[in-house]
Amino acid sequence: MDFDLNKRYCFYFNECCKIPHGSKNEKALSDYIVNFAKEHGLSYVQDELYNVIVYKKASAGYEEADPLILQAHIDMVCEKNKDSDHDFMCDPLALYVEDGLLKAKGTTLGADDCAGAAYMLAILEDDNLEHPALECAFTTQEEIGLYGAKVLKGEYFKGHRMISLDGGGEVTTLVSSAGGCNFDINKKLTMVDNDLPAYNLAIRGLSGGHSGGEIHKEKGNANVLAVRFLVEAQNRGIDITLVSINGGLKDNAIPRECDIVFTSQSAAAEIKDSFAKTGKDIAIELEHSDKGFRYELSEVKADKRMETKLSDNILNFIYLMPNGFQHRSMAIEGLTLTSLNLGVIATLKQQLEMHISIRSAIDSGIDHLVGILSKLCHLFELDYDLSARYPGWNYSEVSPLRDTYAKVLKELFDIDLICQAAHGGNECGIFKAMIPDIDIVSLGPVAAYIHTPDEQLDLASFDRTYAILTGIVSNCH
Repeated sequence: MDFDLNKRYCFYFNECCKIPHGSKNEKALSDYIVNFAKEHGLSYVQDELYNVIVYKKASAGYEEADPLILQAHIDMVCEKNKDSDHDFMCDPLALYVEDGLLKAKGTTLGADDCAGAAYMLAILEDDNLEHPALECAFTTQEEIGLYGAKVLKGEYFKGHRMISLDGGGEVTTLVSSAGGCNFDINKKLTMVDNDLPAYNLAIRGLSGGHSGGEIHKEKGNANVLAVRFLVEAQNRGIDITLVSINGGLKDNAIPRECDIVFTSQSAAAEIKDSFAKTGKDIAIELEHSDKGFRYELSEVKADKRMETKLSDNILNFIYLMPNGFQHRSMAIEGLTLTSLNLGVIATLKQQLEMHISIRSAIDSGIDHLVGILSKLCHLFELDYDLSARYPGWNYSEVSPLRDTYAKVLKELFDIDLICQAAHGGNECGIFKAMIPDIDIVSLGPVAAYIHTPDEQLDLASFDRTYAILTGIVSNCH
């Protein structure tokens, strides 16, 4: 399978790859799309974040049909191998084909989501394809927080049905996605001199995972487990005062490791016995979900420790806060509806930071968890901020556009459509909040190793998916 530039979607994919377009560096590609619209006599809107919406009038016979929104983001994740000298700010991607797979030499390919952008440009150019009025949205800064889509205005769109081209799998469509927000805690630490024995508790061996896709698997959260050791020791009458906590790397990843330093005037043997009991209990609880769990206790030196009340407040907050899987969907088997993840705890000089990722397909689910955490923060005298709020897309049993997708797929390839719901976030939720009665499907070609230099696009799937897409478009009477 060749990367045939005579196919217009291949041609436009190649053109996009000539133009650097990492997140926050989309202006050049955005301007290219604007020039494309001008050259083809199409109206457009370009906003302050370089989102572009290009409009094309309906074909004859489709004038009365509801407009169709097509959407893809034009930013890409910029990752490269250590031996690559590629400059993502100015260098074109070096494309090559291997065994029917399109790749970029030493870097990410950006098929997520230039594949969707290329499809839209090819459709906008094609005057032989029958279609309703088209509203093609090229969005920006998706990979770093959906920021481009967040500034879109409802007045840009008249359509109430949308094909998101940020899907993947060719025969698979999303039917739901989570909304979410970041709940960030910052607390200035009051430290006092310490002359008590100090210890480091290290949580190790956990498998971690994405807090959207794997939160339902009941994996251990290293930050939560470390605090459990200490609070259960306190419940057994053992003296515990914090020095520091450091665990987790990203708020959207379940933390695999945590180190918590504490002081105690209790006997070392009592601490070890208490930890042995807690460790045994946790190992049994995680036997089938995170069997690699282990802990290590060692003596360390600490010149300072936290003020006692502050230490207790931090421990009690983490011990009492909800964490992990919260609610499942009763409409879709296996779908996590609501969750939260204490992803990062960091002690930085005299400041403690905690970063919690909250997700739910229902806005009230997010609001409820924010309410619980804010109340706990008030009780335990912790300061917090909310950021990066984005809406969810809840499942709808009725979807004429999904029915059309299934019909086209069956007619073209005799394959049944697979419907999936995701606990991660995407731009569909933003469109759903902007246009509440919108009917959405997602579609995209098969790709692998996305966001890594090993990223690859299946060219045969790239062809088939375009046939499916144009089939859906022409069936949207």
